[in-house]
Amino acid sequence: MVDFVTRISKEILTALRSDLSSVSDVQRGIEKESLRVRGDGALSVQAHPAALGSALTHPHITTDFSEAQLELITDVHGSPEACITQLEEVHRFVYQNIGEELLWTTSMPCILGADETIPVGRYGSSNIATAKTVYRLGLGNRYGRLMQTISGIHYNFSVPEAFWRVFARCRGAKLDQDFRTDSYFGLIRNFRHHSWLLIYLFGASPAICKSFVKNTDHQLDMLDEGSLYLPHATSLRMGRLGYQSDAQSSLHISYNSLAQYAQSMHEALTKPFPSYEASGVRVDGEYRQLTSTLLQIENEFYGTIRPKRPIRTGERPLTALRDRGVEYVEVRCLDLNPFLPVGIDETQIRFLDLFLLYCLVADSPEDSKAESERMGRNQLAIVAKGRDPSLELESPFEKVDKGRWANEILAGCEPLSVLLDEAHDSRDGNLYRQALQAQKTKVIHPEQTPSAQVLASMAEHQVPFFRFAMNQSLAHKAYFDSRTLEPEKLALFETLSRRSIARQREIEAADTVDFPTFLESYLAFE
Repeated sequence: MVDFVTRISKEILTALRSDLSSVSDVQRGIEKESLRVRGDGALSVQAHPAALGSALTHPHITTDFSEAQLELITDVHGSPEACITQLEEVHRFVYQNIGEELLWTTSMPCILGADETIPVGRYGSSNIATAKTVYRLGLGNRYGRLMQTISGIHYNFSVPEAFWRVFARCRGAKLDQDFRTDSYFGLIRNFRHHSWLLIYLFGASPAICKSFVKNTDHQLDMLDEGSLYLPHATSLRMGRLGYQSDAQSSLHISYNSLAQYAQSMHEALTKPFPSYEASGVRVDGEYRQLTSTLLQIENEFYGTIRPKRPIRTGERPLTALRDRGVEYVEVRCLDLNPFLPVGIDETQIRFLDLFLLYCLVADSPEDSKAESERMGRNQLAIVAKGRDPSLELESPFEKVDKGRWANEILAGCEPLSVLLDEAHDSRDGNLYRQALQAQKTKVIHPEQTPSAQVLASMAEHQVPFFRFAMNQSLAHKAYFDSRTLEPEKLALFETLSRRSIARQREIEAADTVDFPTFLESYLAFE
């Protein structure tokens, strides 16, 4: 047994079992990105469809970096089934309003054209809408627009008040927001230590189109005439071709406490960065970026998980965290699964709940710059060679066989799977244990991981990555086209779209200052 994987104490398990409501009402929500593409697979250059409402204000349909990059958002739900049901409904509405366009089913895009032809998101004429667009222009200027079109799934997770009562009692702590915040930061530290496992289990981007790398030094192998790959890769999206930044590589964000996190983030948000200063913020009357600091805003930091708190109008995320603490965490290292209509399913959700709950209740050592660097090396190793049976990773103490470490983490989750099945009293009786077993099987049989299945499908049908992704996109379009919304549900979505457009107009009419004045206030910290 390796001693760096923390077991959950019997005291905590007993306490949680004594009040099953503490784990029966875990809350989750999903934000799923997908590119709109034309019938030939090329990125759409059409504006965000008016029938989908305002990307600025619609509660379920917005855009991420590109005007053609939809972000579909669920409410917060108490069950995996409800979460997937709503995500499917949003997809159905989208497909009923994008004509012959498709939603690209893989995280890695294909036919994009030149960098400058990728349209950034547009949100109207208000100051806040302009700020959102300028931020995206800044991302494009700093990292290239190509990288920003990579898509993924963000998973939001929180636990109910009943859990906090039990957990605080076990810890001998006062139940207040400081305790909740400190506990969520403990979750984040454990998550970052073990998140390589999620990349192995759910990574689904082992290959890319040649067009994505163009003239860059990619260090990938040729798979076929149109595809590049690595034989044991899991998620190239999470490696050097994805959301990586040389500028941010020197940045160590501490998660040891809210105070340390805020201090390290604040410096990155307020200290000018030389190369960004050289680019200029506003040149010849046109904005190139919001600011010349290392991070324009908090969301620019590329992390696998974030502490979150809903923000008020005009409030910065870091200010919200400082004032009111952490309310939930956002997991950001999940690929779209191209074999699933909405990119994720209930089994994956159940395992994510298990994994995150384990990270929350297990003891969590403090982090350090050296620890962050070690975790970064492990992530890159899993990205490039995750299915290599001989792969070893760096623990805080020694090199460890990847499979051995994975099995230790999964064993740590096992008591919670039993507990959650008891709490939900499902008809099948063991849905959480089944979800855990599915991941154990992937550790033993790497060919059952999504990344291996992508390569196997390409080989079986003798198609390059583009054709594989295109075929899956067409199949999912057919799936949703055959499952259109009932009239009542369609009318509800149409009402949401109309209201969002009206709300955007209200915001535009309410502006009272020019954009430079607004921006100065928008970037300020209290």
